[in-house]
Amino acid sequence: MSSRYHDHFKERDAILYEHIRRFELPALEVPTNLFERLCRSIIGQQLSVKAAATIFSRLVTKSADASLAPDFILDLSAEELRACGISYAKIKSLKDLAQKVKSGVLDLEKLKTLEEEEVINALCTVHGIGRWTAEMFLLFSLGREDVFSHGDLGLKRAIQMIYGFKKPPTQKQVEKIIKRWSPYKSFASRVLWRSLDNEPDKK
Repeated sequence: MSSRYHDHFKERDAILYEHIRRFELPALEVPTNLFERLCRSIIGQQLSVKAAATIFSRLVTKSADASLAPDFILDLSAEELRACGISYAKIKSLKDLAQKVKSGVLDLEKLKTLEEEEVINALCTVHGIGRWTAEMFLLFSLGREDVFSHGDLGLKRAIQMIYGFKKPPTQKQVEKIIKRWSPYKSFASRVLWRSLDNEPDKK
């Protein structure tokens, strides 16, 4: 664990720090194929990590070079995508993402230079991508260090458990806790997921 995380949380949040000491989190690797990562995020929505990985693997095997690109998604028929186990709603999302990236409406490389809310707004123009998916992209694909998703039930459940709330904390209660974590809310989020052994799939 980086000493900057260690020192920050030791000083700012003794409760979370006790959990941080238990885990050795691997460094995040920012992927080179951002389009592929978004496709995987769409496929993984509301699925277990194992189920999403199986479906994604089926899709990748259809690619000649085992990678995903907009033209590859656009060239596949809905029936071919459905045969991989992808729902029709997610097929619509994948096609919309591919079309927007191919046309230049959505410039994935440019996202690296934008502020967090600008990235979220840009990604949410794609059918089927909401704030949670965009926030996971910020954290796991763009390597942003100060991301916390209020829409993630796992994070709220972990906070309830670690901080001893008898019922799920309100957003105001959560905000009071996480403001101590900046500028490393992403790291704290990963610790919370790990405490539940439930870190979202980031590959």
